[in-house]
Amino acid sequence: MLEYITWNVSRHIIKLGSFEIRWYGLLFGLGFVCAYLVLQRIFKREEVKPELLDKLTLYIAVATVLGARLGHVLFYEPTYYFNHPGEILKVWEGGLASHGAAVAIILAAIIFSKVYKLNLWWLFDRISIIIPLVAAFVRTGNLINSEIFGRPTNVPWAFIFVKADNIPRHPSQIYEAGSYLILFAILLTVYYKKGKTLSNGFIAGLMLTCLFTLRFFIEFFKDIQVSFEHSLPIDMGQIMSIPLILTGIVFMVIALRKKESLP
Repeated sequence: MLEYITWNVSRHIIKLGSFEIRWYGLLFGLGFVCAYLVLQRIFKREEVKPELLDKLTLYIAVATVLGARLGHVLFYEPTYYFNHPGEILKVWEGGLASHGAAVAIILAAIIFSKVYKLNLWWLFDRISIIIPLVAAFVRTGNLINSEIFGRPTNVPWAFIFVKADNIPRHPSQIYEAGSYLILFAILLTVYYKKGKTLSNGFIAGLMLTCLFTLRFFIEFFKDIQVSFEHSLPIDMGQIMSIPLILTGIVFMVIALRKKESLP
């Protein structure tokens, strides 16, 4: 009999009565701190006013949480949340959709660029570098929460999520977190080595295309999140990934056809 990895990690760092601090929330916040530090170096390198980064961070943080939560509510469990509206605010319990976050971040970048008179495509590129980094932290939080796990399997590295059903499953959270960290490293390398020669918008397109292509294929290893997905030819995560992959391709095509200047 194969010896699988038994996963029964506590979701809580501290729990005293109704007061609790969860690993998920800590990792989510830590992802933003690391992203801030990366963008801080980029802004300093390009001599952009540092106070803009603080304002941008607020825009992106709000857009990420609202977009990711609304994406999950509207596309995965609308009936449940419309019947239990108070549950919508409990983002610390999980239930965030990266597709909703991606759309919200794009909208936030558009608004920010107009308010602070920045080149939109330049801004897209810089934000795109750190998105996979934050996503990797979020997926690690999902692992600790024993949620968004993979399909049943007998591979030797399968995880048994004790808090779920004790069935050996693909640790799809690790697949995603690892692939997103690699993508972050690639984007950062492209920026430092080719950033001055690439047209603005190319890195953003590369991120969207690669991240959601990775997401599309990793979904084959993931278990469905809600029951209605059984009736779909591909799951909801894959369906929502397709337009974002196409958007990324469009961004790269536009970038290759048109040179944009720095702000």
